[in-house]
Formats: sequence, structure tokens, C-alpha cells
Amino acid sequence: EMELRRTIAQQTAVFHLPTPEELEEDFNRVVPPSELRARIEDVLEVLADFKSRREPGRSRSEYIERLAQDMAELFGYLQELVDYFLSMLGPNEALEFLEASDKPRPMVVRVNTLKARRKDLAAALMKRGVRLDPLAPWSKVGLKIYESTVPIGATPEYLAGHYMLQSAASMCPVMALGPQPGDRVLDMSAAPGGKTSYIAQLMRNKGVIIANDLKPERQKATVANLHRLGVRNAVTCIFDGRKLGSQMRNSFDRILLDAPCSGLGVISRDPSVKVQRTIPDVLRCAHLQKELLVAAIDALNHKSKKGGGYMVYSTCSVAVAENEEVVNYLLSKRDVKLVDTGLDFGKPGFTRFEHKRFHPSLALTRRFYPHVHNMDGFYVAKIQKLSDSRKGEEDKKKEDATSNDVEGNEVEAKGEKSKAENNSKSNENKHKNSKKKKGKKRSEASTDEINAEEKVSKKRAKISYPTIKKQNQQKKKTNAKITKPRRMKVTGM
Repeated sequence: EMELRRTIAQQTAVFHLPTPEELEEDFNRVVPPSELRARIEDVLEVLADFKSRREPGRSRSEYIERLAQDMAELFGYLQELVDYFLSMLGPNEALEFLEASDKPRPMVVRVNTLKARRKDLAAALMKRGVRLDPLAPWSKVGLKIYESTVPIGATPEYLAGHYMLQSAASMCPVMALGPQPGDRVLDMSAAPGGKTSYIAQLMRNKGVIIANDLKPERQKATVANLHRLGVRNAVTCIFDGRKLGSQMRNSFDRILLDAPCSGLGVISRDPSVKVQRTIPDVLRCAHLQKELLVAAIDALNHKSKKGGGYMVYSTCSVAVAENEEVVNYLLSKRDVKLVDTGLDFGKPGFTRFEHKRFHPSLALTRRFYPHVHNMDGFYVAKIQKLSDSRKGEEDKKKEDATSNDVEGNEVEAKGEKSKAENNSKSNENKHKNSKKKKGKKRSEASTDEINAEEKVSKKRAKISYPTIKKQNQQKKKTNAKITKPRRMKVTGM
């Protein structure tokens, strides 16, 4: 009964969230890790049954904020990174991820089949006091090393090029790429040569591999490893990967882009990431990755007769901004599609994150976590190029064409309107002119009539009429005598 009451009390107890006054007291003292861990577990229990276990008047966001602060203090992270992991994985899985990231990953070597077989190499290393096992059923060349009395990187077998120190997660991109003998392959970020040598191993030293990297000092290690491992079909070069798309357009059958990233998946190998990486750093890396990915697609030949036209994009980060968002950006800019990676393990990629929604085919990509697969955090996406068309430019061209059509239609409409207006104006002018002509004709006719009348009146004025003498008018007196005319005498014959 006592145990039953105790369990009931523990299950029904309400966790007291620290007040601001209590937090000020904690700020002035060093909180032991055991207390932080106990508080984290209590908050997780409350979040698991929030309605019944929460403190009255407290919201869920307050518990999440308290949990993030305690996790950041316990594991030594910047709080913004912990907030990002909580939003991406959830409270319980985020705690598991942080705990696993503090533990070292098992040492793994990859057998170089150009010079040795896994069975023979395992026997030789076991004779030197190395305890090992095959890596996993999905790998035929990996060996997991538990314990060794000799340094693994200095054995005669290592110096002879029989194996390469390589993490299990970094083998997955090359397996997804699946290069074939005789292919023309580009490794855009090759240093220090682990993946490049694995590609050459799968190609059996046939074909061509262009191993590119930006920094010359890193390529020194690439050249040394390729010589040690017996790779004879690789050419190293130093170029800015963002320019390879224009300089080597449609030149490769397959491309591997293990892009430079923030390293949020390999914290166990580089603990400085906890305090040196910020969210703005992650976003800057994502911008560079988008440029490299677009350039890689431009350099890929989709018309390859060897079954090519494929590329693999991978990062050693678990951030969504560097993985799904970058691939989703590519889907909106180039004519490509995602295909199955061929890896039967790993978690599918995100199709949604917070308020963002991605293409459904992103579920074909693969994620690897340290707390799930006991591997470095990794991301792998396999992409097939369909054509050389560029979606963004095509959309702009379509928009420009539609705008030109609209403008042309508007111009035509304006032209038709202006023509109609001109026609109406011309008709009006004609009508006015006709009226004017008629008026002119009428005015001319009236002027002609007036002139005719004037001429008639002038003629009438020129005609002299005989003066009628008045009867009462007296005769003028003259001094001359009035003589009668003489009568002619008529003589007989």
C-alpha cells in the first residue's frame, strides 16, 4: 500500500516551475548537473501529460523555454541551437539527440577492394590485436573496430593502402550514387579523398573522376590518399564549384556533392560546434549549398548513354535549412526530380517543418541520426536531371511574353481606338468640310445671285426711258419764226 500511494503521489504530483526569484538565485550559484537533469525529466513528464500535470496559470511555451535553457546549460550549447533542435525533433527526441552527440561514434574502416579483400584484411588486423566486426548488413566493405592495441592509422596495411578510415555515414552517399565502370564522375568537394577513392573502387579504376576542391591545402591530403590507395583514374583540380556549371556544362554522367555545412551532425567529433555555430551561420551555409547544387545540375549530362544523369547531394548536418530547403529550392529552379536513394535504412526526409511545406517527393531522401542509427548525423538525396530547361527563367520568359502580349493587345486596342477616333474625326471633318463646301456653294450661289441682281440693277440704271411731257407744261418761248413746210406742186405729164 505504501508503494502504491507513493507511485500515485508521484504520478499525480504537480511540478513546480521555478519563479523569476528562484531563477535569480540559481543565476548566482552553480547549479549541479544532477539538479538540471532532474528538472529536465520533470518538465518532460509534465509535457507528456500536460493537462493534468501542469501548474495552474502556466502555459506550454513556458515549460518549453525552461526545458531549452536547462538543456543548453547541461550540454553546453547555445540556446538558439537547442531551440532549433526542439522545434525539429520534439522534447524527448531532442534530449536523446543531445545525449548521443556527446558520445563518440565507433571507429569504422573501409576496405579498399582495389588492393585487398575484407576477409583477408580482417584476419591481418586480428593478428595485430584488433577486435572488430563487420559494419552492417548493408555494407560489404565496412569494418567496425571496438578495440586495438596498435594505432589504426599507422599499421602496415594502412600504409599499403588496404583500407581507409571513413565513417559509416559518409559511405552512404557513394552507395546511393552507384557509379559504374567507364563513367565520367565529378566529386565537387573531394577533400580529403575518402569518397573519391570509394567511387574509384566501385568503378574498378575505369572511367574518369574529377576530384575538385576549393582549397589547395586540402587537396594535398586528397592526392596523398589517392596515391596510397592505388587510384589511377582520378584528376584533382582546384576550382570554385559555383563556376563549374558554366565551365563544364553537361559534361558528367554522375556527380557527388558533399556540400560544406555547419557540422550539426558531427558534434561528437567537433564539440566546438556547440558554441561557435549560430542560426545565421546555418543560413549562410544554406545559401552556398544552393549555389553549388544548381551549378552541379548544370554540369550534369541528362542525355548520358551510360544510364547517367544522376547526382547525390549530402551534408553532415541535421538542419532542415541545409537539407530539405536546399533540395526544395532546386526543384523550383531546374527540371529535376527526386528518386529513391537505394538505401533501405535511415529516416525519410521532412515534407513539412513549422509553417513551411515542401515537395512530397522529399520523403524519398534519407536522414541519419546518432541517437537512432549510432552514426554521424547525415542527409542524403538522389536527384535525376530531366532536361536543361530552367524553371525560373522559363517562368520569367512566360511572364515577359504574357506581359508583351498584354502590352501588344493594349497597344492594338489603343491603335484601334485611335483609328476609330481618327476615323470619327475624319468623318466629322468630312462632314464639316461638306457642310463648309455646301455653305461655300450656298454663299457662292448667294454671292452670284447678289452679283446678278447688282448687274441687273446696273443694266436697269443704264436703260433711258422717254420723258413724258405734261399737258400743263407751257411751251418755251423762242424768238425764231415758225414756218410751215412748202407743198410740192404736182405737174401733169
